[in-house]
Amino acid sequence: MTEQKAIQDQIPGNHCFGCGPDNDRGLRIKSYWSDDDRTHCDFTPQPHHSAGPVQYLNGGIIATVIDCHTICTAIADGYLQAGRPVGSGGKIWYATGKLEVNYQAPAAIDKPVTLEARIVERSEKKTLLHCDLISGGRVCASAEVVAVRVPDNW
Repeated sequence: MTEQKAIQDQIPGNHCFGCGPDNDRGLRIKSYWSDDDRTHCDFTPQPHHSAGPVQYLNGGIIATVIDCHTICTAIADGYLQAGRPVGSGGKIWYATGKLEVNYQAPAAIDKPVTLEARIVERSEKKTLLHCDLISGGRVCASAEVVAVRVPDNW
């Protein structure tokens, strides 16, 4: 069985704080396809990712990992819709047009969180995604994200 390569590791020149493998100080999340329109990511928070109460994950970190997971999903989908393997040929970039996060419960800092994203709708210029962040078996945050296609030299 061949091990699946993370989406982020296939995107050339990705220095993003949340998902860029080229950013040594970033979160370096890794996203993988679950099926045709769904991706997942497991992220293990570190103690310095805490909110005011040190037992919970900071809301900004939650928003960042959701943002990065969904935008990388849109980028990978853009390549696939163009009929190319991710990262091949000219670069395809998407940026966040809208990120609406609904926080439903605190996420424990001492447990991995799972992000599950799905593509809801796609067009030539934008992709609408839904993402849940799950910790301890419950949805702690959910988000609607609009990923906007930007110039490839962005």
